[in-house]
Amino acid sequence: MTTGDAYQPVKSAGRTLDVLEALAASPERRSLVDLARTLGIPKSSLHGILRTMVQRGWVEADGTGTRFGLGVRALQVGAAYLETDDTVGLLGAVLDGLSREFGETVHLGRLDGAHVVYMAKRESVHPLRLYSAIGRRLPAHATALGKVLLAERPPESLDKMLTWPLAALTPDTVTDPDALRAELDLVRGRGYAVDRGENTEGIVCFAMAVPLHSPATDAISLSVPAGRIGPDTEDRVVSALGRAVEQVRAARRLISA
Repeated sequence: MTTGDAYQPVKSAGRTLDVLEALAASPERRSLVDLARTLGIPKSSLHGILRTMVQRGWVEADGTGTRFGLGVRALQVGAAYLETDDTVGLLGAVLDGLSREFGETVHLGRLDGAHVVYMAKRESVHPLRLYSAIGRRLPAHATALGKVLLAERPPESLDKMLTWPLAALTPDTVTDPDALRAELDLVRGRGYAVDRGENTEGIVCFAMAVPLHSPATDAISLSVPAGRIGPDTEDRVVSALGRAVEQVRAARRLISA
């Protein structure tokens, strides 16, 4: 298809993708009625879509056959995406090194519109840690990963990227437009972002953009419970993130622009 062709979305394909995205965003299985109401799809049409997706393994139903969640086929496709992603592969050793040095949770995140998605993770060695999962999607303004990537964009693009008013995940989430703009200016100046309980209460996260594209689309972070933050923690973490970024910069030739 050329750029001059008129694009007409395929309705059934769009509805199928809407179902997958709705189930992926939900922490629990959803009923036919709930999905139909949320997506605006007639129940009769949605029932046929779900039956097909269940047969193909993209969706699973509970024992009653009335509540639906993602199936194993969705996991297989997601895993295949990560296995073939050059950035995830290249940064594996970098994440391992940060994990060994600090014993805290380490993430690779990617900007996806107004959100950031966890692409890779290394677990903390401590019982008290940040809960997260690969594939989890969070508002960019509420995470250090997201803020450092938003700061890579021109300030005037912020209104186009974010939907106002911003959601508050905790009492400390920055939602005021002027306050967020001021913080992103600070991030641009110092080269890293900090999330102090803005995503998860009691967790402090430090993040730095990965220089593989311009503007950067990926960032690495290290998350530490506030109780384990010492007077020199920020300096040590930021220094380590800086060394990691330099490793990536040296290996940039391995990634196509």
